[in-house]
Amino acid sequence: MLPGMTRLGLSDTIAAVATAPGSAGVGIVRVSGPRALALADAVFRGRRAPSGTPGGRFLYGQFVLPGGEVLDEGLCLVFRAPHSYTGEDVAELQSHGSPAVLARLLTAVLEGGARAARPGEFTLRAYLGGRMDLTQAEAVLNLVNAQTDTARRQATLGLSGAVSRRVEAVQLAVTRTLSAVQAMLDYPEEGVPDEERHGPLREAERELEALIASGQAGRMATQGARLALIGRPNAGKSSLLNALLGYERSIVTPVAGTTRDYLEAGLELAGLPITLVDTAGLRDTDDVIEAAGVVQARRLAEGADLVLYLEDGSREREAAEALPSNVLTVQTKTDLGAVWHDARALPVSAVTGEGLPELRDAVRDALLHDASRQEVWLGTQRQQDAARRALEHLRASHDLPDDLAGYELEEALNALSELTGRDAQEDVIDGVFRNFCVGK
Repeated sequence: MLPGMTRLGLSDTIAAVATAPGSAGVGIVRVSGPRALALADAVFRGRRAPSGTPGGRFLYGQFVLPGGEVLDEGLCLVFRAPHSYTGEDVAELQSHGSPAVLARLLTAVLEGGARAARPGEFTLRAYLGGRMDLTQAEAVLNLVNAQTDTARRQATLGLSGAVSRRVEAVQLAVTRTLSAVQAMLDYPEEGVPDEERHGPLREAERELEALIASGQAGRMATQGARLALIGRPNAGKSSLLNALLGYERSIVTPVAGTTRDYLEAGLELAGLPITLVDTAGLRDTDDVIEAAGVVQARRLAEGADLVLYLEDGSREREAAEALPSNVLTVQTKTDLGAVWHDARALPVSAVTGEGLPELRDAVRDALLHDASRQEVWLGTQRQQDAARRALEHLRASHDLPDDLAGYELEEALNALSELTGRDAQEDVIDGVFRNFCVGK
């Protein structure tokens, strides 16, 4: 048992419903800890007792209550330490997914001596038992919450240890540099080739810069992005929103100023969860309500991850609005014939669908930047913050005396250890697991 496990209550046997709330064909009560299989013996009746079954086997039988009443029939999966998710003995009791059945089965296990699991405690035990590091634990939560295939893929890569391996490569390069610096301090007369000292450090900095650059993509893959559609009245904002959604969500009329308040709609766009925001047309107006909508449209554009500025391609071009930097210009209504041309504008027709695939690709490239070509992304703000601190310490070590450079390199290694969870403080660990569901 690891130091601190008794204090945290991790020597107890814990139990929780591990499947989502609501009715389903199958539901699972997960039990983990030193008495997991003995507690399974008390509520499960089959041809063999769970405690006498080798790991990796399942048993068919009945779930019974303390008075002998049969609750349900189902399966008991047996896992033996250390070959389980938590690294402990684990029993997974699979019954029908009735909320009443699962609640009563969990109560029977708790009455037998188990403790109700805290949020994320099963994964916390896996981390403390050395089954995974913090980046993998965070990938578990991201996988549970994944809304798109991109998010799923990145979470699966994180769970496989891909992020950890990249961080370990950086740690190795920094350690080599620190060893060279310490050699200079211990044996100044010997000298250390400049490339041996600075080469690994440059490599580590490049890798950290790439990982940090992937952070925005990781955030968008897990949390989604906001995409604001702005432009003058009748520029085709509502039509484009409907075309991207594939159904009529926003009212479309030839009357200028139809959209006065903003409208939101969610979809998956280029592999990312996107919230589209249709806004009021930008123009000067004496209508108080419409003017308020224009002010709101500009505010929404400032807060969006990306802005699509729509201009009617079938009419003479008007003077452009003052726009934020994160903007793509879209030339709409190309099916009516374009009367102006701009190589920087994306031609699109909401009627025929022309240009929509290219628009989706442009949105993805604008949101993800170079990260779209990377295999692994940093998936949480905590990981990004730790990587930034490590990079700052590496950069600070340049042109310093050897003793001060050594201090900065050690601080960089501490930040990298925090990223993966090695030597992480308790408050950092608590912050990772507090958002987990109880059954995970």
